[in-house]
Amino acid sequence: MNIVMAASECAPYFKTGGLADVVAALPKALSKKDHTLTVILPKHRFLPSDISSQLQLEGTFDVWVKWRKQYCGLFSYETESVKFYFLDNEYYFNRAQLYGEVDDAERYTFFTHAFFQALEHLNLVPDIIHCHDWQTGLIPAYIKAGVYKEPVKTVFTIHNLKYQGIFPSTIFHELLHLDAVHIGGLELNGAINFMKGALVHADWVTTVSPTYAHEILNPYFGEGLEKFLLERQTSVSGIVNGIDEELYNPSSDLNVSVPYSRNYAGKKENKRIMQQELDLAISTDIPMFALISRLVEDKGLPLLTQILDELLRTESIQVVIMGTGDPHFEEAFQTISNNHPNSCRFINVFHEGLAHRLYAASDFFLMPSRFEPCGLSQLIALRYESIPIVRETGGLKDTINPYNEFTGEGNGFSFTNYNAYDFLHIIRYAIHLYYQPAHWNRILKNVYKTKLNWEHSATKYEEIYYTLTKNIHEEELYVHNCRDSQSTVERETHLIIR
Repeated sequence: MNIVMAASECAPYFKTGGLADVVAALPKALSKKDHTLTVILPKHRFLPSDISSQLQLEGTFDVWVKWRKQYCGLFSYETESVKFYFLDNEYYFNRAQLYGEVDDAERYTFFTHAFFQALEHLNLVPDIIHCHDWQTGLIPAYIKAGVYKEPVKTVFTIHNLKYQGIFPSTIFHELLHLDAVHIGGLELNGAINFMKGALVHADWVTTVSPTYAHEILNPYFGEGLEKFLLERQTSVSGIVNGIDEELYNPSSDLNVSVPYSRNYAGKKENKRIMQQELDLAISTDIPMFALISRLVEDKGLPLLTQILDELLRTESIQVVIMGTGDPHFEEAFQTISNNHPNSCRFINVFHEGLAHRLYAASDFFLMPSRFEPCGLSQLIALRYESIPIVRETGGLKDTINPYNEFTGEGNGFSFTNYNAYDFLHIIRYAIHLYYQPAHWNRILKNVYKTKLNWEHSATKYEEIYYTLTKNIHEEELYVHNCRDSQSTVERETHLIIR
């Protein structure tokens, strides 16, 4: 199949979160199954210079956003059998941040229009257009409205339902190239909602774990969109993410001080070096816990701030926290770190290389999230043989099987209730088993056997693509028959409903 993906970010070009890792790894996995993969992205300011210097200019064209005529440059770059195209407009994309600008609606409407013109300019006719998150939510709506004339099916992946692309209703007439009859498919609570547009119009909706796909059907997790998902739940799938095991590989990662694989002695040496680097008490027998995260409430940080001081006072452990975010959490972690100088460090930045070294040095990885669509950090932790301690929600529940000391099964530890003392209890239980070699070695063996790559997940996406494309001819015949038997007014009504 000819598969085109649209997204707002992709590693290593520009990244704010896990979306970028998925958009980097999934096309690569699908290309290994002999599909043709194309990824179309905005050309943001942060494109690394070594890649920017290799871009090939494929052409330029004008893009209309209602009355505004804007330049668009189309650049290409190919790597690992995936063709990337970057849509260039400095006014829209040469910004300090990828999102959060006052004109985000206009920026990503421009991206939508430029996306379709890029397909035309390249004479590219996809079988599937796979869109990711709200920034691409208009694409399925435009296709159903007839903006794109080729027979193509759309898949839309929700990476986090909380972020929806909600804008004033006035943008419908100010920016969008759609007739008023289509406003109902985009409007919600008096605003234009890009995410709703995708949920209503895409041929299939996926999200990034089976548990999250089930959770978002209820109001607690549905963020106001649950009724639209419930209406189409037979075409909503949860497919857990994988990670790129070549990129995240402790035996070849240049960031790791001492390369290792399935070798706990190697991890201990990385821990010793990290203790030295962070000026912590040096002892490879002390269990080290790491948390690498955006410092926001959704990551379960209120639970950690509530128990961390007690944990450090009563247990012989070390805790290293890395991240930036809510000043309330930054201050709390800095205070706790100051109060426990031999056993706790707060690193108030995010540094990719240091994060890799922390994965390699830590014995345990903390993820007490309130909700987590999939999560990649726990998968990376498993790859670096750091045992995850998670709350049972979303993708954390799907990827971490709690250790059972009676059966010897399980690749981590988990707790169910969003409760600080349940979290504290499971941490203490993990510490208890850390000092029992028979159990600890069994847990590590289970971690070594955990499947983390994209092969299984890519096959699941492939099955959805095949399900959609095999019916294209049948639908074309159906529409043709409708046209023969209906008046013009009836035909237009039928297509709008459809």
